[in-house]
Amino acid sequence: MSAPTPPPVATRTSLEESVVQDGRNPGAAFVAAGLAVLLGLALLTRYLEQHVPGWLADTPLAGVAKAVEYPVYAIALGLLGNAVLTALGLRDRLAAAFRTEFFIKTGLVLLGATVNLSLIVSAAGPAIAQAVLLITLVFGFTWWLGARLGIEDRLRALLASAVSICGVSAAISAAGAVQAKKEQLAYAASIVILFALPSIFVLPALAEALGLTPAVAGAWIGGNIDTTAAVTAAGALAGDDALQVAAIVKTTQNALIGVVAIALTAWFAFKVERTPGASAPRLGELWTRFPKFVLGFLAASVAATVYVSAVGGDAADANIAVLKSLSTVFFIVAFVSIGLEFKVTAVREAGWKPLVVFGSATVFNLVVGLALASVLFANLEV
Repeated sequence: MSAPTPPPVATRTSLEESVVQDGRNPGAAFVAAGLAVLLGLALLTRYLEQHVPGWLADTPLAGVAKAVEYPVYAIALGLLGNAVLTALGLRDRLAAAFRTEFFIKTGLVLLGATVNLSLIVSAAGPAIAQAVLLITLVFGFTWWLGARLGIEDRLRALLASAVSICGVSAAISAAGAVQAKKEQLAYAASIVILFALPSIFVLPALAEALGLTPAVAGAWIGGNIDTTAAVTAAGALAGDDALQVAAIVKTTQNALIGVVAIALTAWFAFKVERTPGASAPRLGELWTRFPKFVLGFLAASVAATVYVSAVGGDAADANIAVLKSLSTVFFIVAFVSIGLEFKVTAVREAGWKPLVVFGSATVFNLVVGLALASVLFANLEV
């Protein structure tokens, strides 16, 4: 008599799947409570962002308070909420509501509506050249160094995408393409913020010390700081002209997320995860693995471009501003969720090597980015 077949073991492969606790699906009450915590911390984030600069206006910290944007408050409050909920034994029960991927993907699609592709094509020739060269060189360097230090392939893909393209947004895209663990995504996002925050103040100061023109300074800032919010803050510190160029460069890099996502999807499907003797993956599998929100981002960009061309920039500004505000709301909730989901165990398991890889890649990015910006934007007048 054969032994009874054991029941299948449930696994979790993404944040979109329901979290199972104690063998049961989380009840609606816990999900509602989790959403209440999430939204409450998001509202507190917005409150601090709007009021802290006023509170510190007449103090030595006034400049810092003005430069700090919502990602800092959101992640900090998320981490604080994480600690409190863990101490109370409630974090795992509420975790089904902390859907970082959903929130940030929705925010990215909405952000696409604020990107006018015609502006990039007509006015950002140097930005396109810089984006392609910088992403290729920095991604390649990070991928190579990660391999030398023995970083696991999926985490290596997240780190390389984040440092070479646009931080958390690129890490999210790469995570979908390579089917990374959510702990790896949380770790990569935390490293991005850790390096992006000081860059807000360091790069404008270095640009001034080096005597860079506004165009070169903006291109350097836009090509090196890993989050759009931090680029905006740093560009504002460097001046309005530098901010305009920084926004174009960062937008151009954002538009290349899809290209890198497709390349990673194909690479992992055909090379990394393909066993010897196995048949090549079908196109249907590549489509299943491809992060489809990237298509939403591009579609929103195209739609916004057509809309602005049809009605004019002045008439479209109000509606585009609404979509940008909605995108920001989802990003705030996503960053709070990152803090709530973050686990110290993930950092301990990853060790110090990913931090060394990202730090080294950041320095490489700064040097190569400055060289490219100095050549490609030397004659650009803003």
